Amino acid sequence: MSKRSPTHPGAILREDVLPNLVDISVSAFASCLGVSLQTLHSLLAERSGITAEMALRLGKLLGNGPQLWLDLQTNYDLWQAEAKQNDELG
Repeated sequence: MSKRSPTHPGAILREDVLPNLVDISVSAFASCLGVSLQTLHSLLAERSGITAEMALRLGKLLGNGPQLWLDLQTNYDLWQAEAKQNDELG
């Protein structure tokens, strides 16, 4: 197990994707995705994860397909679960 957690997909959206989308606000991005601003904010704040539906929306809008987003979320979730299990089991 790597000592460093994989990056949450919301952080990737917040730090890498949105700043490179010239002249688009967070609310406009939410609108383009067809989700509420609250839903997008929750993802960007890393309080929620990428669902299959969100992966489809992101993949279509950004042109990189849903699998990338699902894989990022799965890697993050597995690392977190393993870290929790290691903490609980010693």
